[in-house]
Amino acid sequence: MKQETIDKLKATVRDIPDFPIKGIQFKDLTTTLKDGEALAIIADELEALYADKGVTKVVGIESRGFIGGAILAARLGAGFVPVRKPGKLPAITLKKSYSKEYGVDVIEVHKDAIVPDDVVVLHDDLLATGGTMKAALDLINEMHPKKVYVNFICELSYLHGRDVFPKDVEVTSLFDF
Repeated sequence: MKQETIDKLKATVRDIPDFPIKGIQFKDLTTTLKDGEALAIIADELEALYADKGVTKVVGIESRGFIGGAILAARLGAGFVPVRKPGKLPAITLKKSYSKEYGVDVIEVHKDAIVPDDVVVLHDDLLATGGTMKAALDLINEMHPKKVYVNFICELSYLHGRDVFPKDVEVTSLFDF
């Protein structure tokens, strides 16, 4: 992606100080998503990253990961799978507890969402410390897909979130701070 395009996307991100707790500088991508041109760029760039990888399922992390994940799935002709907070999915689920930068959380996915022949992209809007996505990766790997990619729109590289992922997992982001 051209630097001019990256700069355009970065300019749409809003900083929210002390959210959700004091000391956290929250990068709010809802301002990026509400910008039609930025959203179109994101859709095009995500599609370009995965168009030739044989992706069969895109897994979106609740809740902003549902947006880019669903767009990517539609663009690739793949299925969409939500990873949600506990109690939101109606069928039998697998669950994973994990530590976040400001607490402990749990995520769930339908037990039958992924099959061994699937090539999966795990998608969320932002990579900070990596805890949520690493838990999602562990959860999806319990279903033994053929291949898993990890993707974010934005990355806070100064937090070194990539370090939590195994070296054999391809991790991409469209831009970083």
